[in-house]
Amino acid sequence: MSKLSNTLIMLELLMQSRKYSVNELATILEVTPRMVRIYKEDLEKAGIYIDTIMGPNGGYILNQNIKLPIRNITQKDINLLKKIQNKLKDKEQINLLIKKLEAINNTKQRLNKEKNSNTYNIVSKAIKHKLKLKIKYYSFNKGDNIRIIDPIQLFLFQDGWYVVAFCELRNDIRHFELKRIKEIELLNKTYE
Repeated sequence: MSKLSNTLIMLELLMQSRKYSVNELATILEVTPRMVRIYKEDLEKAGIYIDTIMGPNGGYILNQNIKLPIRNITQKDINLLKKIQNKLKDKEQINLLIKKLEAINNTKQRLNKEKNSNTYNIVSKAIKHKLKLKIKYYSFNKGDNIRIIDPIQLFLFQDGWYVVAFCELRNDIRHFELKRIKEIELLNKTYE
């Protein structure tokens, strides 16, 4: 892939509100750790600042909202590439491209499927209007419990949607997986 393409893919990964180590990014992008650092510098030259967390558990994290256009890749596009692939002698590069496009397409399909869920819509509305939510949340170690949260941002990570929110019970910022929210109620109380 080109330098620009890899830089954009790195940005999309960091937009998931997750910390990535330089080595993780290098593996995903199939480049050297040095190239990952160059992509970071290029993004910062463009005004997109990426925080660096030092230490053995360190990495890069994006602490600002960036809007990127959604890539419109369909299964039809991927099938066309597969047909072309059969006619090429060097199939390795097109193989990598197909894998990346399928990953993007799968994420887009999952995103569209989950966007239609009632929980996602309520959380989105709460974020937009800065309204508190009362949720019944399933915790692996404590079972169901009631929480009052101030939702800040939704993000997609691996297998589903999460909301970053201030939890009144814990008096701290927490991540809540949307599919583990059993009940949700939009409260008429705003937060700052």
